[in-house]
Amino acid sequence: MKIRKIAPNEDLETTINKKRNRFKFVLIAIIFISAAGFLGFKYFTPKKEAVCLGTDTKIYDTYKNAVVLIKHRYGYFAKINGKEIPLDVEEAKEETIYGTGFFVDTEGDMITNRHVLQPWNSTEEESEKVNTTIRNLRMKVASILTTDVSEDEYESFINNNWSHASISYDEGEGDGDYEEPSEETTESAGEEFVSSNETETDTSQVSTDIAASIPVKEYVSIENIEVYVKTVDIQVALHNSDSEWINCEMKKVSDDTNIDLGILQVADHKTPQTVTNIISLDNIVDNDTSLAPGQKAIMVGYPMGIDLAQTNSGIKVQLYNGQISKESDGNKIQYSITSTHGASGSPVFNECGQLIAVNFSGFDQVQGFNFGIVAKHIQSL
Repeated sequence: MKIRKIAPNEDLETTINKKRNRFKFVLIAIIFISAAGFLGFKYFTPKKEAVCLGTDTKIYDTYKNAVVLIKHRYGYFAKINGKEIPLDVEEAKEETIYGTGFFVDTEGDMITNRHVLQPWNSTEEESEKVNTTIRNLRMKVASILTTDVSEDEYESFINNNWSHASISYDEGEGDGDYEEPSEETTESAGEEFVSSNETETDTSQVSTDIAASIPVKEYVSIENIEVYVKTVDIQVALHNSDSEWINCEMKKVSDDTNIDLGILQVADHKTPQTVTNIISLDNIVDNDTSLAPGQKAIMVGYPMGIDLAQTNSGIKVQLYNGQISKESDGNKIQYSITSTHGASGSPVFNECGQLIAVNFSGFDQVQGFNFGIVAKHIQSL
């Protein structure tokens, strides 16, 4: 029997391969263990139990600085041949509304109602009313604005001549200052052209000549006129501030007309340092079926807007409480909290200080019948 001798270089190569395999195995094991540990920490580590604040006063003290007063100015604008101008006429006056919002992170994001951010699109009735106004404004602008007016003069010209504007607009004709002469006017005009030798004059010819002598003006085509509503500015004031307003911008609104929610953000994307406790979305009641009639409901907000918020020592947020009075229908819940205009967008808490809803509507005539969008919809927004 022949014994095969292993060459020295072959033995070295086998040893190296074995070491490489062991190294790969160890590396894979380390990666696997690290990944398992990360996923386990992220997904399987139980959340810390939220502390139950227990009293209305503790809830107020904890979150008062996170709740803001929103001031939203908006108006009608026209874009004519690409030039945008504000419309400041009787039917299109600038409006200011107030609402409430609350900070949910450190990047300046606030939750409020969609109708606070887009009041012109809050209901079908309001949308229809605004669309009618837009159509009328567009026709009126087209009925008076002539092509010889420069872009820089659009705004002043429209304001000065608005009394002549009409919605009975026919493109190409306009409805400016010119009126067809009446019979009385025609006769007197004809007399002025009567010659000194009292030669009989054809009055119908004179009337035609006068009309022909009046220059015909061209009007800007209605196709080149766009009218719309938009925000002039939107700002927030903090609890205890002295009329100091922070510029903001609308970030997003819900696409679902049944979910009256939106996101507002501070312009510099930073939550003010005075907001020591945000209303964390990790501490919400996302199971709305657990909300039962008789359970406590506490709202922190700004009903009546600036009128009630402004005090001698600055702007002050208010607290109101009541009880849940009807089970959730999946979108909204009803409670007996006193509320009115300005409280739209206010956070509503349970007795432990967990967010259960965002206040959005009620009855002005009768207090104690108010509604909030259940908190679970904030996550999807």
